[in-house]
Amino acid sequence: MAVIPPVSGGDFRISPEPLDVVAAIAEVESPDAGAVATFVGTVRRSSRDRNVVYLEYEAFEEMAEPMLRALAGELTARHGLMEVAIHHRVGRVEIGEASVVIAVSARHRAAALDACREAIDTLKETIPLWKKEFYEGGEEWIGRGS
Repeated sequence: MAVIPPVSGGDFRISPEPLDVVAAIAEVESPDAGAVATFVGTVRRSSRDRNVVYLEYEAFEEMAEPMLRALAGELTARHGLMEVAIHHRVGRVEIGEASVVIAVSARHRAAALDACREAIDTLKETIPLWKKEFYEGGEEWIGRGS
């Protein structure tokens, strides 16, 4: 059993609405932070040598949001973070739009950057989110870790 410290700031949400990067950054600002790191995953035009038209994301929200909060607690404990925000889209996401936004603040840049990379890598492997890629002439569900 792991004891996860409370995460005081930030937000952990699954949303059908477009993601606001500036709002996620504002959620993690702290007067004690020397660094804010972000990761914004966007929908690209091509994947697996095919032209992508758009993506659709689905989530098991009742599990995903608490798991995002737990991930933030683990990252906070491991990297000494001030605040963490993780937002993920569901539903249809167009080319160029953000599908995920991660923002973290820490006293030092190395901790913030390391935590941000670990957050997206862990999210893709463990959080119950799935995407369906719609191509010109077809579609395909892509599992976790994509």
